[in-house]
Amino acid sequence: MIPASVTDQFGVPIEAESVPRKVADPFDFGGGHMDPDRAANPGLVYDVDAREYNKFFNCTLGSSHGCESYQLNLNLPSIAIPDLKDHVTVQRTVTNVGAVRTTYHAVLEAPARVVMSVEPSVITFVKGSSTSMTFRVSFTTKRRVQGGFTFGSLTWSDGNTHSVRIPVAVRTVIQDFVADTS
Repeated sequence: MIPASVTDQFGVPIEAESVPRKVADPFDFGGGHMDPDRAANPGLVYDVDAREYNKFFNCTLGSSHGCESYQLNLNLPSIAIPDLKDHVTVQRTVTNVGAVRTTYHAVLEAPARVVMSVEPSVITFVKGSSTSMTFRVSFTTKRRVQGGFTFGSLTWSDGNTHSVRIPVAVRTVIQDFVADTS
């Protein structure tokens, strides 16, 4: 996870390079514009073991045993829920690479028509404890509609130096077989 911003140097939202021009969404900018100065001291990182990637790639090649779990829970610095019908919970793990005694608070920006929560909402790293913490993010539809993707974010903030943001993309669906091209 490299610290990034979703606004330019003037505080204006990033635009997608498309015709017509539009405000960029996480599919356009990912985590945002990279900030190399902040990358030297990110505070938290989302590590992925190569074995987990191998399991994920096997799922993309047609293996279906346990694949939904890998697709939703691969420890990426983003969350994508392509078919939210009612409720789903995903899991991520952050590793503290900053100061030993640090507390982070979750700041949520829920996608439209979705209730989003994180547990625990406060994570604390102290000397002698683990440098990694696992958390769960739950998503529940507010309205059952067949829709396009809506976007939000989850940011872990220490209230001082670090603000570690990941994009969230959720698409609500009513039926699996209904295609939506919006």
